[in-house]
Amino acid sequence: MTNIVITGCSTGIGFATAKYLQNEGIKVYATVRATEDIEKLQSLGLQNVLKLDVKKPNEIKLVIDYVLSKDNKIDVWFNNAGFGQAGALEDIETKFLREQFETNVFGMHEATRQVIPIMRKQGYGKIIQHSSVLGLVSLFGRGAYNASKYAIEGLADTLRLELEGSNIYVSILNTGPVTSDFRKNAMKKLEDNVDIENSIFKEAYIKNLSAKKSDVPFNEEAISVAKIVEKIILAKEPKARYYITKATYLLGYLKRILSSRTLDKILLKIG
Repeated sequence: MTNIVITGCSTGIGFATAKYLQNEGIKVYATVRATEDIEKLQSLGLQNVLKLDVKKPNEIKLVIDYVLSKDNKIDVWFNNAGFGQAGALEDIETKFLREQFETNVFGMHEATRQVIPIMRKQGYGKIIQHSSVLGLVSLFGRGAYNASKYAIEGLADTLRLELEGSNIYVSILNTGPVTSDFRKNAMKKLEDNVDIENSIFKEAYIKNLSAKKSDVPFNEEAISVAKIVEKIILAKEPKARYYITKATYLLGYLKRILSSRTLDKILLKIG
């Protein structure tokens, strides 16, 4: 039976993907950062739920060792864990930018670095790196998150070159707007970590915080990501990059054909 380890499964995309793949007969190891989420996910039907904070290398090792003790292999590793720190870059203290990178980039890198020797030894494997449409284009007020996703793009593109001929495949997911708790959590980070009252962008922040963005253009359900992950699992040679949602296709196309100045004007309207 094919197995997969998925990070960041407490809610949203991670949870939906874990549940869908398990129902499709794939052995899923769903990981969560908070211990209290283990019982919650088990009550919702997930069979193999493990604690994993990707910022802690020892916890990554414990998960890898556990999976190997059960299956003696890791077929697929999906680096899904991540969050968004909202706010204009001039309002983001460096410590909060560092916090953004600790999870989205450094945690992803550490998990990848630890699983590669396992896959080299077994002679095959697939690594899925969850980037974003914001790894292709940047939106106003999302600079910390944009930068973390651009970093994932660079790491994944380089890793693909370094793993050429190893039978280990690296795939990037460029996901657009998908139903999840992402925006709610990003707004909380904005309130917690940004001095809104004294910012030149105060009005924009207040408007954003009060907005009801239930109807995001081109929004799709989290199952859209789950089905792409399934496609990667089943593919003999998965693609290097997968666009998810019409928003990603549209903005990815505009990035290729428009000048930076023209694209900026469009992105400012979206942001």
